[in-house]
Parts: sequence; C-alpha cells; structure tokens
Amino acid sequence: MRWIKSVLFLVIFNLPLWTSAQTNANLELPEGADVRIIVDISGSMKDNDPDNLRQPAVRLLARMLPENAYAGLWTFGQYVNMLVPRDRVDENWRERMISRSSEINSVALRTNLGKAIEVASDDYYTDGDLTHTDFILLTDGKVDISDVEQVNQAERERILGPLLDELVAKGATFHTVALSGEADVEFLRTLATETGGSYSVAPSAEALNRAFLNALNAAVPQEQVPIEGNRFRVDSAVREFTALIFWGEGETSDTRELLLSDPEGKTARVDQPGSSMKWARESGYDLITVTDPRAGEWRLDGQLGEGSRVTVVSDLRMVVSPLPLVFSEDEPLQLQIGFFEDQVRLTDQGFLDVMEVRVTIASEDGRSGTKVLSREQPPEDGIYQDVVERLPSAGEYVIDVVADGKTFSRKFTGASRFIIPEGGTPASSEEPAPAEPIVPVQADAPDSESGSVPEPDLQPNPEEDNISTSPIDINAVEEPSPVATEREEAGTALPLWAMVAGAIVLIALIAGGLFVAVSRKRKAASELQESPGDDDVPVIEPEQREEEKATQEPGADPVTEPEADPEEDIPVADAEVEDSDEEFGLEDFDLSEFDDLPDSGEDDEEHKS
Repeated sequence: MRWIKSVLFLVIFNLPLWTSAQTNANLELPEGADVRIIVDISGSMKDNDPDNLRQPAVRLLARMLPENAYAGLWTFGQYVNMLVPRDRVDENWRERMISRSSEINSVALRTNLGKAIEVASDDYYTDGDLTHTDFILLTDGKVDISDVEQVNQAERERILGPLLDELVAKGATFHTVALSGEADVEFLRTLATETGGSYSVAPSAEALNRAFLNALNAAVPQEQVPIEGNRFRVDSAVREFTALIFWGEGETSDTRELLLSDPEGKTARVDQPGSSMKWARESGYDLITVTDPRAGEWRLDGQLGEGSRVTVVSDLRMVVSPLPLVFSEDEPLQLQIGFFEDQVRLTDQGFLDVMEVRVTIASEDGRSGTKVLSREQPPEDGIYQDVVERLPSAGEYVIDVVADGKTFSRKFTGASRFIIPEGGTPASSEEPAPAEPIVPVQADAPDSESGSVPEPDLQPNPEEDNISTSPIDINAVEEPSPVATEREEAGTALPLWAMVAGAIVLIALIAGGLFVAVSRKRKAASELQESPGDDDVPVIEPEQREEEKATQEPGADPVTEPEADPEEDIPVADAEVEDSDEEFGLEDFDLSEFDDLPDSGEDDEEHKS
C-alpha cells in the first residue's frame, strides 16, 4: 500500500507538468519583422501636438528598428501618402526615414482612417499574407470623411466589420496609439484587440516617445542587456549596442547632461562622441549607437528616465516566446526562454550551468514579484519554462526576463493583461495558505562562531532593494494546494484528454490496490480454515510467534487468537501520507510563483522602531 500511495502522489503532482510539457510549442527564432507605421496629419494635430513631437517619435522608430526588418511610413488626412516606401531596413533606409520625418505636419482636412489602413495593408507587398506584419497606428481623432455624420458612422462600421474581418483572416496585427482624449478610444481598442495587438494612450505629446517604443517592442521584441544602477555589461558576442536614455523629469535641451564611459574609462558626450559611435539627441531622449564595442562594464553619468534601455545586436541571443495580449486562469501565460547562437538553440550544460534565469512581474501600481526559473540541473533541451495562471488582480502587467551568467547577460521586457473570466475571482480574494517565510540565501550559511544557522534577517535593506510599494503576495499568486483540487477550480485549465487519462490511471491504481488487498484477505482466511484434526488451531507465522513470546507474561498460556490483518484498513487516494513527503520531497513540487518583495516603506518604520 505504501507503493500505491507513492505512485498516486507522483501521478497527482506530475500530471500537470506532463500536460504542460506536451502543450508547449517548440521555441524557435522569430521570423523577419515587417513593420508599417501610419501617422495622422489631420488639422486637429495642431492642438494635440503643437510642437510636432511626432517627428522625433518617428525618428526614434527609424533608429530602433532592427537591421534587415522591412518597414515603411504612411501619413494620412483626407488622402494617404506613402512618405517612406516599404523596404528592407539598412543605413540608407534609416537616413531616408529620418530625413522625410520633417514632412510630418498638421495640414490635412479629414481623418480617413479606413483608406490609410487599406493602402498600408495592400496585397502587393506580401501577396496578401500579413501573418508577420505589424501596423503601428497613431491618431488623435475619429473616422471623419464627410460633413454628414451618418456617412462617418457607416465608414466606421465598415472598418470594424468587413475590413477588420479581412485583416484578421490575413493575420495582420495592429498596435494603436491614441494621442488625445478626443480619439475614438473604443474604435482603436477594438482594432488592436481583434488583431491581437496592443493599445495605449499617450496623454500628452511628451509621452508619445514611450508609447511608440512600447508599440515597437510589442511588434518586434528587442534583446537588451540589463542596466544596474547606471552601469551595464557588454560581452564579446555583442556586435552593436544602442543605449536609449530618456530624459529625467524637468530636464530640457539646455539642462540635459549625459556622459558615456567605456570599460577603459574613456568618456564620450553628445558633442564629442567616441570612435564607432553615433549620438543623437532629440526632445526627450538621447540615443547612442556603438559598433564593435569593447567587452566589459560601461557607465552612464546623468539622469536615466523611466523606460531607458540598452538593446544589443549579437550572435548569442536570448529568445522569449511571444506574450499574449491577455491571459487568464483558464488560458494561462506560458513562458519559454532559450538561448541561440548562429541560429542553433544552445543545450550545452556548461553554458547553462552558470546561467540564472529569473522572471519579474510588475503591476501598474508598482507591486512586483520575482521567480528564479534556473535550477541546479538545467533543462536538457535548453528551454526554461514556466506557466503563470493567477495574479492578485486584473490589469496590465510588465514581464521582465533576465538571464545572468558570469560574462553574459540579457534582458527581455514585454507586457500582457491579466483578466478574470465572468464568475471568477482574483487570487487576492482567496484566503492564502500559511507559508514559510522566504529566507535569504546568505542566511543558510552557518555562523562562524557558533556553527549554527542564524535566524534569517527578514528586514531588507531599503537602499539595496529600492522597493517602494507592496509586494505581489506569492500565496495569492499560486497557493501550494493539491493539483487535482486546483484544476477543478480552474475549469478548463487542463485539456479534457489529460483529465480523462489521469482519472483512468488513478482508477487503475486504486483498483489494483483493492484487488491485492482482497486477495491477501482471502488467502489469510483460507489458511485459517486449513488446520489439522479437530482442534481448529490457527496458523501463526514465525514472526508473530516471536512477537507474542516477547510480550507474554511468564507462566501465562500461549496466545492463539490471530491478530487483525493490517491490510484491512485500505487508505484512499486523498489520505494524508506523512512519510511520503520526506521520501519524495514536496519542495520539488512547490507551486508558488514569485518571491515576495517587501515594502521598504514599512521596513523603514520597523527599523526606526
């Protein structure tokens, strides 16, 4: 029976892992990018973008688009103009895009959104296949092709009806940006949602750079290296890096100061760039591109505004599976992370052994949590996997994936929205299960004097952690509850065939256990009936005789009544198994998702007290 309980334990805890492994697709390098930018130049832009910050925003995209992607620029009002023809991105294309961005203005009379979409998505470019094509659409208004409101409404319905159906059938993806509150928010959100793209609002022209960058990152996720403080590390595999540094709050072109130092301490600035370096300063950001950079630690001196990043072009790449626009408990977020060199996925254990892969999820209000995916034994296929099913509340979340090795580091940033289906409840609304406090790694080391393990210091250093908001509670994210119960609550979290297969396995094991137990009881009963003569003396096993002799009082008559069969009490599958926890290691099946990141504000008060 102990064997049966052990098998049941393994089946229950491994079934979702087997299913997840079978449903995950193989991780591959992304296809070549095709990005088409559509910009509104209607007269209303005079009020919503008086400084014409659409121009530096478009130039930002021109400089950030990856080499060898395809891209083009269309502007629209009453008519549509292909300002920069769709072509392969190279230095000549970038220069053409930057030069012609000065022709973006606010002189058009109408807002002919439907015509702009039709022209930019013409079948001529890709023979009607838009599977790998992303559109970035910027507008501040509504469909406006006539003075008659009924005509405008009919055109709007045509775009969101037959035209949108055609775009979805061809595989197009739209990332829409609304520049003002006057924009048709519902129209833009529907266009993005139905095609699997992103939607954002730039409340001001100053926020347009970040909105465009987020749309580009959703269309073409770019590989980064993490910035720690004001430093970042470049490895020998990097052929080029681009540092996009947004200005700090309140900075202007007159007050902006920024220096970049290489590993040898040589310093460059906007008016004195270093060798193999291009430095562009636009309203709101500095963009520095360095070709064939020295390997080592680089330093940035100056304010680094929110969203600053360093992207790299490298033969050694970290690839993250595409993030869905939305996810839920019924349709969880499945992450896959792998490393590629020269188009080949790396499975070398020597490389993976030194790699730490961690995922951080941050909410809109600043709460965040981190989970380390790398274990003592790296995955044999080189693909790190994780499934995120539940978060404390619905909303937008930023997902950061950071890989850190001894001389190699990469970062990926993406966004997705967690939704709660009708009738569902967020993780935070449920009663969290008691959990052991997370002990810092250094607390496991024995004390040098006493040799004992010291009590963990659960008060973080606010200066080191720099955390200003409450953490995402890991107990609310995923409680370590039995998988069977959790899957029943999740509804469709597991495929039907997997649930049926699991049920068949459990029934077969339980039936086998019952059969064995009943057989033993029948055998024992038959042995009791097979006694010599009329004395009807039961058969007593030698082990039982020795135990009876040890417990029998001196001079007492021998005990001849048989003891109860220990196999009569057959435990059910959900019975508590105390010894199996230690034998199979429940810690290997920990279902918690993220490490708590404590609120430094609360910790400061505790330190003061």
